[in-house]
Amino acid sequence: MADVAKRAGVSVSTVSRTLRGLPTVSPDARRRVEEAARELSFVISRQASGLVTGKTGAVAVLVPTLKSWFVGAALSGLGAGLRGTGLDLLVYSVSDMADRAAFFDRLPARRNADALLVVSFDLTADESARLDGLGMPIVYVSQQAPGRASVYVDDVMGARHGVRHLINLGHRRIGYVHAARGPSGFSFSSQRRFLGYREALAEAGVEVDRRLVVDVAASGRRGAEEAVGGLLGLREPPTAIFAEIDQVAIEVMGVLRGAGLDVPGRMSVLGFDDHEMAEWMQLSTVAQPAEDIGRTAGELARSLIDDPDADPALHRVLPTRLIPRASTAPLGTTAPLGTSSPLPAPDAPDGTARTRD
Repeated sequence: MADVAKRAGVSVSTVSRTLRGLPTVSPDARRRVEEAARELSFVISRQASGLVTGKTGAVAVLVPTLKSWFVGAALSGLGAGLRGTGLDLLVYSVSDMADRAAFFDRLPARRNADALLVVSFDLTADESARLDGLGMPIVYVSQQAPGRASVYVDDVMGARHGVRHLINLGHRRIGYVHAARGPSGFSFSSQRRFLGYREALAEAGVEVDRRLVVDVAASGRRGAEEAVGGLLGLREPPTAIFAEIDQVAIEVMGVLRGAGLDVPGRMSVLGFDDHEMAEWMQLSTVAQPAEDIGRTAGELARSLIDDPDADPALHRVLPTRLIPRASTAPLGTTAPLGTSSPLPAPDAPDGTARTRD
């Protein structure tokens, strides 16, 4: 900094005020300092600045995995939102119970960040208390945390809109497929979407048939095969399936088509997310703006960092949208599963067609 001051012909304190963005510097002095800093390739040391300001200049994120479409999209939006703000992004991926225990034992975000975002992660009461004791803003993403800052969509209303779409198409036997739980056991969205499913059926006067509700025991094709097999083995199979997330819905479509069942002719399929593959697969879905969720969470974290007196329980609720595509169709497009269409009578020996009484 002394080298920059010497080259610019100003005091060290003027260099400090300029590079910290303070307004108490004349335009001419600011220009000379910035030119000198560029010529000398000078960058402010975050560690040194932190000793003075008490800030690290970073935002930390706790995620259960980096393989999730939602997590990836949210991080993309968060990174874009932080770009140009002077805040770095630290990501802590807790992929198993050992990682989880180590994170909550050491709490590395306490020393390395000014705020922590918790993305799609169920916490125990003890873990939540540990984070509350960090003394930094905590923002919960993709879930509503009472008394704490949160950014999420209304999963209940989104699911209701989706199931209403199927009901309006004439479907009454609608299966529900729960996604497999990851290492964090994240359940907030799952519970809320299932509630929306039940409310939409009740609204239409349809009783929930628990036999139509199945779990994907493991991620991947095999889990989807077992879940779909359970539904197809019923005496009265569903005519439509609502999958908790698009990834499962896409796997369900693949299993159905692999078994020779037309989608949506024999079975309508609806997802939730608007995964990047949903449009390509022509999957009807309830879209949530994952990148906007991440961007909004970053903005909320910044506001809490900049204003320590701001309400620490601010909530941001983003909208969902129903996107109908080719995977859903009116009931009766073809004969539903579990029924048989009348067979045509065999032709007469002279080749004329006969009809059955």
